[in-house]
Amino acid sequence: MTSTFTIPARLSRPATISATHTEAKRRTIQLYREWYRGAPEIITIYSLNYSPQYVRHLIRQRFEANRHVTDLRAINVLLLKSRQEYQETMNTWKLPDQVIGLLFKPKEGPKANTFLEKFYTGRDEDAIKPAASGVV
Repeated sequence: MTSTFTIPARLSRPATISATHTEAKRRTIQLYREWYRGAPEIITIYSLNYSPQYVRHLIRQRFEANRHVTDLRAINVLLLKSRQEYQETMNTWKLPDQVIGLLFKPKEGPKANTFLEKFYTGRDEDAIKPAASGVV
């Protein structure tokens, strides 16, 4: 395990863009392994009261949430953002609350479209019924 004093250049990587899906898959697996192996160090650095297994489980959930993404450009953006989060986390550039928020942030599901949300955006298609629809 490394100490809490890290050298920022230790984790720096050039910003690379995957040209193919196989290259993106390789980079994703590599990044996942780095997060997975870094779980005990993250717990130590930020004095979290969680087991490494639980933090690894949360990391797995974060990666699994984006499993459905197939657009290569979107995958590249996700990889770049995750690499940045990893570097900031391991270099202790985050507060413990930010790390907890990163790991425990609830997954954003489909947005509920209430009447007021539709009203604020200027549309309410559900309330509009065409005259010739035959619906009473």
